[in-house]
Order: sequence, then C-alpha cells, then structure tokens
Amino acid sequence: MIVGYQDWRDLLFIHWRVPAAEIAPLVHPRLSVDERDGTGWVSMTPFTLRNGRLRGLPPLPDFHELNFRTYVTHPRHGPGIWFFSLDAANGLAVAAARLSVRLPYFPARMERGEGWYRSERTMGRGRFEARFSIGPGRGRAAPGSLEAFLVERYRLYSRALGPVLWHGPVRHEPWSLADADVAELNEDLSAAAGMRPLGRPHSCQWSPGVSVAFEHFRPV
Repeated sequence: MIVGYQDWRDLLFIHWRVPAAEIAPLVHPRLSVDERDGTGWVSMTPFTLRNGRLRGLPPLPDFHELNFRTYVTHPRHGPGIWFFSLDAANGLAVAAARLSVRLPYFPARMERGEGWYRSERTMGRGRFEARFSIGPGRGRAAPGSLEAFLVERYRLYSRALGPVLWHGPVRHEPWSLADADVAELNEDLSAAAGMRPLGRPHSCQWSPGVSVAFEHFRPV
C-alpha cells in the first residue's frame, strides 16, 4: 500500500569507501554490510524535498533534507539502505517521519544556493557544508556499475523506535546522473554516528531528482 509521495530534487551524492568491519557495528545485527569492490560504502546526500504528502495528512511545505547512509542486505528482503541519520529543515516533517516511517530524523537549520549546501542540527552535533560543481550529464547509471550500486536502492531499513528491524519499499524511476566535483566539505555527521573522519570523497554525482512513492513500513 502506498502511504506517501515526495519529489526529491537537486541531489548531491557524496560517497566514501569504509571497511565493512567498521560499518557493521553501526547497523542492525540482522543486516549485512553490502560490499562493492571489496569494501563497504557510506554516503551523504543533501537535496530539496518538494510536494511531500502522507496519506490522510495535509501536504507538507517544501524543505531541505540531508541523509547519511550505508548499503546493506537482508537474507530474505535483499539489498537496501540503512540510515545513520536524516536531517530536515521542518520540525513537523521530522515528527511525522519518526512516527510514520520510523526513520532517525533530526531537526536542522538548512540552506542551499548555486553549488553549495549547508546544514546544522538544532540540538547536538550534526554539521555539514559542501561546495561543489556539476559536470557533464551521464544519464542513467549503467547496470552493474558502481554508480548503480550506490544510487539504485529501493528498500529502506530502520530501527528508530527500538530494537525491532523495520523495512519499507520505495518506488521511483532510475536516477539521471551527472558528474560532480566537491571542492570543499566540512562535516561531523560521521563523528555523531560513531564513525571516524571520512576525509576526501571517493565518488560524487548530482541528479535533478525523481518522484517517489513510499509503501507501508513493516517489521522484518
């Protein structure tokens, strides 16, 4: 059952290689770190959420969001995304997301402009600032490529409200990507999640975005 819709626009994908052994203690024990090229990966993705609406609730105003995630797989339900955190510049959206899709959202002050994003949580550690440029468009990620591994994920996992593992499918068209170069990056989201400093990214892309439909989250 579809329970919500959103448009994700103007996304910057920033990826780092991190050994799977360092990621594993930070994800649910029923999940395995999904490796590519002999390593785990983590990503930070700032974007603007537009036209957000949950079934039975009024539409949400547009706002900026930033997620910090890794790539996992479950023996029954398959590959997906595990979120360390999701920051959003809308307190109502944060509360609704925690209650409805059971994901670890945090309220933040966020702004963006041409070639930059900035975010800072309203409480506690959680700062991010990036300056970047967009290169040539590349279209959809080639099947089997690293880019496809990192961006073409259609299931979310969470345990935001306790130890039970939850999962929920998402539906959208494949991403249209362009090359991106991050010239400056300062963040402590990794430290807030219990991870070592990440350093310079290993891969970056930009996308104009997709329209997304969410299915109901259920316990695994």
